[in-house]
Amino acid sequence: MIQLLGFVAASLTASAFLPQVLKAWRTGATADLSSAMLIAQTLGVALWVGYGVLLGSAPVIVSNSITLILTSLLLVLKWRSAHRDD
Repeated sequence: MIQLLGFVAASLTASAFLPQVLKAWRTGATADLSSAMLIAQTLGVALWVGYGVLLGSAPVIVSNSITLILTSLLLVLKWRSAHRDD
């Protein structure tokens, strides 16, 4: 039951970035995204993945791996958008 609770919480947390990724992907609009926030979030979830690995906690590993992919994708989209405007 504890693992199930962890996976439900992890799913909600990880999916929170999905609407932003889809919007940025479709529209290319990333100017309103803070680079500092995205970098801090990406580094933070990368550390959470490491923490989850050390603990052997599947919910921590899975949710933060998904969030890491999504925040990394937002960073790439922001970087591409910034360099496209140059």
